[in-house]
Amino acid sequence: MITEDRPPAELSTVWSELPTPRILVVGDVMLDRYVQGPVDRISQEAPVLVLSARDTESRLGGAANVASLLRALGARVTLAGLVGEDEAAAELRRALKARQIAGLLCSDLSRPTTVKQRFVGHAGHRHPSQVLRVDYESTHELAPGPATSWLERLLPALADHDAVVVSDYAKGACTRMVVQSVIEAARARGLPVLVDPGRGRPLDLYRGCTLLKPNRFEATELLGMSPDNWSQTDLWLSADSSQWPAEHLLITLDAEGMLLCSSHGPPRHLRARPRAVYDITGAGDAVIAALAYAWAGGASPEAAAWLGNLAGGLEVEKPGVAPVTRAEIAAELERYVTTGSPKILGLTAVAEACRRHHQRGERVVLTNGCFDLLHYGHVQYLQEARQLGDRLVVAVNSDASVRRLKGPTRPVIVESQRAAMLAALACVDYVVLFDEDTPHRVLEQVRPDVLVKGGTYRIDEVVGREIVEAYGGRVEVLGVVEGLSTTRIVEKIRGGLASRRRAG
Repeated sequence: MITEDRPPAELSTVWSELPTPRILVVGDVMLDRYVQGPVDRISQEAPVLVLSARDTESRLGGAANVASLLRALGARVTLAGLVGEDEAAAELRRALKARQIAGLLCSDLSRPTTVKQRFVGHAGHRHPSQVLRVDYESTHELAPGPATSWLERLLPALADHDAVVVSDYAKGACTRMVVQSVIEAARARGLPVLVDPGRGRPLDLYRGCTLLKPNRFEATELLGMSPDNWSQTDLWLSADSSQWPAEHLLITLDAEGMLLCSSHGPPRHLRARPRAVYDITGAGDAVIAALAYAWAGGASPEAAAWLGNLAGGLEVEKPGVAPVTRAEIAAELERYVTTGSPKILGLTAVAEACRRHHQRGERVVLTNGCFDLLHYGHVQYLQEARQLGDRLVVAVNSDASVRRLKGPTRPVIVESQRAAMLAALACVDYVVLFDEDTPHRVLEQVRPDVLVKGGTYRIDEVVGREIVEAYGGRVEVLGVVEGLSTTRIVEKIRGGLASRRRAG
């Protein structure tokens, strides 16, 4: 097995040059209705929660969410799904029209449109979480008669698309007749068919598809393996690819990344970078959407898998199901290519990340400095700073800024290396370089809850104090490790070199 820790450098160019694809999404559509508000207990003894409804919102779900995510990436999308004849179906059609998603919906009088009503509560400063979900649905399979009529409209539409996504949630739309008819007709036209399988569905239902994308548990069910050790699945796949229903198998492994298996090469483990996970809802949909977008545009299976991996990672950092944009994926790729560390971001990206942390009720701590010749005193100080909140941002003076502040002989270490060393510390969440003499612009955009400085400063001497206190933040000054400073280290090194020269 080949293990890859980061996407290839050329992937940034591949992503930027992909043409706009036309994608047909076939599967189980639904509406997600969110009822949100503060939650409390009737009493400490009673296990009953009371949610005070303050906001109600409807979102596209299931295959409709995949279509919406593809549209957010810029694809031209057609959605083929199964609905009832009810207000939920009318609401879903309006939402598709608003997003400019074409609809090839099959109306079935024998069922309601699937609606998942989610009750989301928040208490105190904790971020909102789902406390209950109520499903309104019927999961019986679409009858052959209506399925035939639907396919008569659906199959001719393949001529106007570059790829097909089958999003199976086991709600009745993806019958064997529908799935096999779509796969056979699409492959006859040379179109790739990418399948997100339903839980507990038979493996041969998707026979002939281009790629099957189960998650860890779906894969172990499909393949009859233990969910506790995915490496067993790797060995099984390597030994017997004849049982695969697809040319490629992409198994998503949550925080461990993905396993891409192809019949013509060894399995590839694509690692995921550590994420601040907020909500895993919709991560699988984000993966299949980015995967299909790239595949339809002509990207290789490996490149498409990496793009899906990044999109899924970005999705779990967002509350609820929120779109991942092409620009966000491009920025993620740029971090890997230009810095070698996904922690090192531009100011706009750091500010956006911190805005999301604030939405979750997390406290952001920021400190700034040159960090030239990183030493033990810096490390101890940064660890203490991290303990003052949930996320630590380190703003680092650029080389030009250091020269203006400390003279032409500094910095000793160039900015890219200073940033990389800071990013390697477990206590540091984000590193941002700034070129100004003061961190004022960084503070104005990031708006940390706590501004920290180390040294012998008084609080009223901390640069940027007035900005932070003006919006309700606070300033902290931490102590120093006696006898440790970059200036003393540099002087000691220079003194040692001078002594050796005199001795020689």
